[in-house]
Amino acid sequence: MSMKLAILGLLLEGDHHPYEIRIKMKDRGMDQYTKLQMGSLYYAVDRLAEDGYIEAVETIQSDSRPDKTIYRITDAGRKLFEQLLLKKFRDIEPVHHPLYIALPFSRHADPAVLAPILESRIREAEHRVNQAYQLYVEHQHIVPRSTQHLMIGMYEHAKTDLNWLKRLNEDLVQGNLGTIGEPLFPEDGPEEEQ
Repeated sequence: MSMKLAILGLLLEGDHHPYEIRIKMKDRGMDQYTKLQMGSLYYAVDRLAEDGYIEAVETIQSDSRPDKTIYRITDAGRKLFEQLLLKKFRDIEPVHHPLYIALPFSRHADPAVLAPILESRIREAEHRVNQAYQLYVEHQHIVPRSTQHLMIGMYEHAKTDLNWLKRLNEDLVQGNLGTIGEPLFPEDGPEEEQ
């Protein structure tokens, strides 16, 4: 569904060949914030065309390479786009962080082995925070506010992940992962981290 939404959304911006759609997806880093299997792009384009949601506008022929078919979105495609878009806004999907399954058992790990792994993840998280912030700063005056919300959301999620990893690492280093009865947050709730 994400692939169809992305294809239709990009075709709302203009007519494109599937390869151009793929390049736009990569340029916009869509694979960084949603699951898009680039290998399924051409299949999804074919299905959307078969179902009447997009249509061929032009076929560019070349002696040296395969023909290029340029597609545009149809009225039915616009309706499908709106349905898919609204469904994404309505869907509430649980977050499954890759560490969640390991955390309850991390108290059994050798801290000397786990600490360097966490420290590496922290460095990667710091990089993601900086990268997300820089992306926003560079694009804030040239992209629509809807895209700015995406960028800020990515930045804030990256910051939250970084703070969480740092707190986890601190507990690991202090030997507190097996501690029981000592809350991480005071009883009045977590403090806002800046």
